[in-house]
Amino acid sequence: MCAPTYAATILVLGDSLSAGYGMAKNQGWVQLLSDELPNAHIINGSVSGETTAGGLRRLPSLLGSSQPDLIIIALGGNDGLRGFPPDKLKSNLTKIINLSQQHGAKVLLTEIMVPPNYGPRYASSFTQAYHQLAEEYAIKLIPFFMQDIAIDKTLMQRDGIHPNEQAQPMITQWMLPWITQALVE
Repeated sequence: MCAPTYAATILVLGDSLSAGYGMAKNQGWVQLLSDELPNAHIINGSVSGETTAGGLRRLPSLLGSSQPDLIIIALGGNDGLRGFPPDKLKSNLTKIINLSQQHGAKVLLTEIMVPPNYGPRYASSFTQAYHQLAEEYAIKLIPFFMQDIAIDKTLMQRDGIHPNEQAQPMITQWMLPWITQALVE
């Protein structure tokens, strides 16, 4: 029996956490994922500062140019940091999921959490939007990859928001099993 080669086109639609903010392009987790999946064509459609609304605006062009088999949606952090309503977050993510599926792509949704200083009600509503969407659309929800990294100052850049170079391989290894499983399902 042969090992799977994972020959697929994968689009990562994210923000600065996926764009590799503050480091060289080849150090970010998405590039490291390319090294782990050499037969896959991985497109990093992530933009620092991106919101779900911005990702939704850019998605049709990305879908048209890349024809992805799998889309990893890693958006929402900037919506949360700006205090956008969770129902708007959910609405934008719903449209992104629908558009992705209409183009025949499998979807993985990455859970995003806001810092605790936003209050328990907002944080709960925000995170719950991801869980509701995963259930409604029967898609896999990847637990927030920053949860253990964000509490370790040695893995964070000075701004306390973005992971540093040492955290990137950890993020890649966190994401890899979810991605490989989605590619064989």
